[in-house]
Amino acid sequence: MSQPNNQGNTLPTPPNELIPYHEQCVAWLKAQIDASADNCITFFDFMQGALYAPGCGYYNNPSAKFGEHGDFTTAPELSALFSHCLAKQCKQVLSELTEPCILECGGGSGQMAFDMLTYLAHHNALPQHYFILELSATLKDRQQEKLNELPADIRRRITWLSCLPEEPFNGVIVANEVLDAMPVRRFMLNDDSNAECCVGFEDNRFVWRERELDLSNEPDLEATLTSLPRPYLSEWNPQLAPWLASMGNILTRGAILLIDYGFPHATYYHPSRREGTLMCHYQHYAHDNPLILAGLQDITAHVDFTTIAHEGFKLGLSPLGYTTQAHFLLSMGLLSMVESDLSVVENYETMQAIKRLLLPSEMGELFAIIALGKNYTDDLQGFEMRNTLDTLTSFESCYE
Repeated sequence: MSQPNNQGNTLPTPPNELIPYHEQCVAWLKAQIDASADNCITFFDFMQGALYAPGCGYYNNPSAKFGEHGDFTTAPELSALFSHCLAKQCKQVLSELTEPCILECGGGSGQMAFDMLTYLAHHNALPQHYFILELSATLKDRQQEKLNELPADIRRRITWLSCLPEEPFNGVIVANEVLDAMPVRRFMLNDDSNAECCVGFEDNRFVWRERELDLSNEPDLEATLTSLPRPYLSEWNPQLAPWLASMGNILTRGAILLIDYGFPHATYYHPSRREGTLMCHYQHYAHDNPLILAGLQDITAHVDFTTIAHEGFKLGLSPLGYTTQAHFLLSMGLLSMVESDLSVVENYETMQAIKRLLLPSEMGELFAIIALGKNYTDDLQGFEMRNTLDTLTSFESCYE
């Protein structure tokens, strides 16, 4: 099986004002390749640079990311109801803790924080602090502009962070569409070899290269590969375990809520999923070529939720629930939150947003949510309708 080589000829032309960021990102990545011993870098390093290179990577330049004029639409951008449901779940946890806080990882446009804090204020359940861990200066500016619309009493609780809080806290850690933007390593199982996918540069463009695959530090994945057909192309996220460890270390008591698109391990590496899950988003076009439009397109990979549950358990985090976005939102009472005095137009727009949030063909089943507890084992409302934690035990029965 060859690597995807679509050059994106059908994609819109980048606006002139963004081309310098693309050129700078290409130069930054090419410098990394030129400095390597064999004139190529791992795809992990390529994705890291394309998304996060200083001043020019996708999340570090001023291009629009979210909404109609960006590259993709997230659930918080569709309707405040999504964030209200998430806030309601946080409220259940916060109500049982002393001096509770919320940590949002990756604040996006600031819309989710705005709607969550509005809901919590209305229900007299504001956290002591609302931390936003944001590494992008561009996104931080946009978040501050949005959250400055909140009343002063709410704004004073918000603190932006460029690293984790210095002191552990009680509360909830929330990450919506964060894990999918972490760089991944990519592998190719050929008929007679196992290769790691790398990236080189020739003829003024990025090209695929291969190195011998080393999975000595990934025993679970190595075991999975023995059962896969050949050829087979996929990826894995080596940062999941250390990221979870850092979240667990900063949380004294409470819950971690992770929302993203992904699958259980057995589905992620199903024999029929022979081209992996890597996907790129540019001006609302989805395609599978990450080697073009460096710095101007989002690059994502689905999340292996079994690995999250498995690694979390090893770190002392109790798996509390796993379900689809639709079942979570319905369990939280999304339909009962719709205001009754909407105009005809407002009601239509709300119903259209709800369809996108709930329908299986839209976000309803493409996205899932997992909850992990730290010194917290209470049943969470969001998983009352359907809790499918049992589907995340393909490695072993880690909950015994």
